[in-house]
Amino acid sequence: MSPITHFFISWLAANSAKLERRDRAIVTAAGVIPDIDGLGIVADIFARNSTEPFKWYQQYHHVLTHNLVFALIVAIAAFLLAKKRALAAAFAFVSFHLHLLGDIAGSAGPEGSFWSIPYFWPLSNVEFTWSGQWELNAWQNIVITAIAICLSIFISWKRGYSPLEMFSTRADRYFVEVLRKRFG
Repeated sequence: MSPITHFFISWLAANSAKLERRDRAIVTAAGVIPDIDGLGIVADIFARNSTEPFKWYQQYHHVLTHNLVFALIVAIAAFLLAKKRALAAAFAFVSFHLHLLGDIAGSAGPEGSFWSIPYFWPLSNVEFTWSGQWELNAWQNIVITAIAICLSIFISWKRGYSPLEMFSTRADRYFVEVLRKRFG
């Protein structure tokens, strides 16, 4: 799934508990952070015309940070950084796993290749995949993203804060103000 989809799903997960702004941001970040291992694509792009191009993205995306060990590291970090430590850590762990579930469901390549999740890496080479995995740009991902965005807008209108709170409290206030003026 797209990092944007992961972001909105994680923010929704963070809002299923009574968490403060900081803790919501931590839980949301926990649902997006697994894709940090996709940054290898930058090195791959710069080295693609060299005599020995990197293949970091192909080799390490969905490996280094899409596993139980990294999920536990993220949950521990959430515990250490959050105000409601246990609750935020639990929700960060769930948010992280929603990311993995989303990738197993909807991250197939356009040529039909499947992304698997080496959940127990580096302890084991067992990988999880689903034969029904749809492509990254499939209608299912578009519908899930649209629903997540609509639910996020509704929650923003209802509660008075939006996903923008993670980036700018001013932009967040303005967005909620516009929503409430438009929809009452």
